[in-house]
Amino acid sequence: MGIDETRRDTVRSTIERIRVAVAKAPLERAALDEVLAELRGLAARAELWSADAYPVPDQESRQARYLIQEDPDHTFALYLNVMLPGRRIPPHNHTTWACVAGIEGEEHNFVYRRLDDGTKPGHAELELSDLVVVGPGSGIALMPDDIHSVEIRGEKPIRHLHMYGRALETLTGRSTFDLEAKTAKPMQIGVQTRR
Repeated sequence: MGIDETRRDTVRSTIERIRVAVAKAPLERAALDEVLAELRGLAARAELWSADAYPVPDQESRQARYLIQEDPDHTFALYLNVMLPGRRIPPHNHTTWACVAGIEGEEHNFVYRRLDDGTKPGHAELELSDLVVVGPGSGIALMPDDIHSVEIRGEKPIRHLHMYGRALETLTGRSTFDLEAKTAKPMQIGVQTRR
């Protein structure tokens, strides 16, 4: 069996186990812990995510997002993110559950707690509550309303798997936050997904 077939079969079986984990209602952090464990296992198969198959982005864009799998109804979307050092993504939410598992390189995730009640449109007060460094063998699980920012530090590009309850391209209502201005505004998709 070739690498493409191995990747396809491994992704398929991993996502089937993820489906079972999130089938419990309502969705709780314990279920996301199971999803993250499955995703970490998939990320540990580094040979499936090589630069030959998924090239590093150019200096201008600094990020390449590859769609690995997505259900026809746009659920259970798996991406491979390859980002260069210096790439920063401002504080944002996802409006769906999300898990990130490291293959290589380190991604600093700054997790925020919202201090206001969210009832005033365009206003948001956040405070830093945690720092999670995602690298090989580790990851982060985020509920739909969790807020985080990302920074790629160091000298090496990162290669990480991102699993979402719904495909990024379909998400509406996402917000990005400005800590100093204490504002929230709609978040655009940013880098285009490579299919």
